[in-house]
Amino acid sequence: MLKILIPSLFLIPTAWLMSSKWLWSAILAQSMVIALTSLTWLSNNSETAWTSLGSYIATDPLSSPLLVLSCWLTPLMVLASQNHLSSEPLTRQRIYITLLISLQVFLILAFGAIEMIMFYVMFEATLIPTLMLITRWGNQMERLNAGAYFLFYTLVGSLPLLVALLVLQNYTGTLSLLIIHYTDPLLLSTSGSKIWWAACLIAFLVKMPLYGMHLWLPKAHVEAPVAGSMVLAAVLLKLGGYGMARLMVVLDPLSKEMIYPFMLLALWGLIMAGSVCLRQTDLKSLIAYSSVSHMGLVAGGILIQTPWGYTGALVLMIAHGLASSALFCLANTNYERTNSRTMILARGLQVILPLMATWWFAASLANLALPPLPNLMGELMIIISLFNWSPWTLILTGVGTLITAAYSRYMFLMNQRGPSPQHMMALPPSYTREHLLLVFHLLPLLLIILKPAIISGWFA
Repeated sequence: MLKILIPSLFLIPTAWLMSSKWLWSAILAQSMVIALTSLTWLSNNSETAWTSLGSYIATDPLSSPLLVLSCWLTPLMVLASQNHLSSEPLTRQRIYITLLISLQVFLILAFGAIEMIMFYVMFEATLIPTLMLITRWGNQMERLNAGAYFLFYTLVGSLPLLVALLVLQNYTGTLSLLIIHYTDPLLLSTSGSKIWWAACLIAFLVKMPLYGMHLWLPKAHVEAPVAGSMVLAAVLLKLGGYGMARLMVVLDPLSKEMIYPFMLLALWGLIMAGSVCLRQTDLKSLIAYSSVSHMGLVAGGILIQTPWGYTGALVLMIAHGLASSALFCLANTNYERTNSRTMILARGLQVILPLMATWWFAASLANLALPPLPNLMGELMIIISLFNWSPWTLILTGVGTLITAAYSRYMFLMNQRGPSPQHMMALPPSYTREHLLLVFHLLPLLLIILKPAIISGWFA
């Protein structure tokens, strides 16, 4: 674990000591080497499933795909941000890069933590760099409002979790993920136990976010710079799913009766968030609401606690992370050229930038879960496990899948097809940097098809 963590920390002095001429290329090269080295986490030959085991951090089949995704995303964020930060003063560029690196370090420590309190602290620590990215480098005046929503939703949701973890520590004597599964089952029968159960999960459901607790997400996505949107969609939402998967093991037997309202919100949110997407005029807002829709499926898969549900949730988290991050990169390339995110003002781009249209097509197909991409594998496993839990869920998931296909098609057609407006005729061409960025997003999705077991978690 330290072979990734220490080079990640050394990126910070690199960012401050490197000359301005080589700043971006040096950070990109070093972070790419770290990302490629992190792929070694995916080869897990341990009988106990835990590897890289230390006193505080370790990896297992649930955390290693998310750790690799966190490391993989840093060079991509650097690559995506280079153009719109080139006009800023050098000190601000260095601060921006430092924030991205600190996010990577906090995420490695969060996903690698084997103590629940350490996970909680790192879970909260990711707030600070993300908040600074949104409020300082956001696009419009609404960014302060978006930052406030992001901060207070997350804090209000996660303070009860801290109390719940301290109660759990008091009862079991440990919060170590290695041994908490082997402690005596909790006697959860009082009404106070139900409040404790909800306190354990609500922080993660706000972070995912579950429909009804999602109002911070569209604001944060729309106002954040491209790197903020990428890391929010690809990794920070997954902290919620990861925390739920870790804690659900301890919450039985109360879960059997307590999951119904949350399951209803998750599946209803699948339809409602998809329907909201069909009425969006802002491109980034549409992609943000599609994340709420997909995370509803992930929440459903984890709440029912079956092997297929857990596996499908992890596969969908990884696949959605890559696909939605690619869509935010594409939305940013449009915005840098047209200075507008309104879809009706930037139509007919297929004629002007034909290769970009190919990337749009591939990313839209990944978002709507085209076979044989892992997005489909994750969705199918969750839908089948939900059907096994209750056949009635098939109606909601089926309608949700149809709506997903509809808004993905709507997004692609509004952007790429139709007559090109006159003000769009003199756009700058697409750059190699942008094509490279999209290759690094979509190529892993295609390679996962060859060996899906590496992201299938505990039950591979």
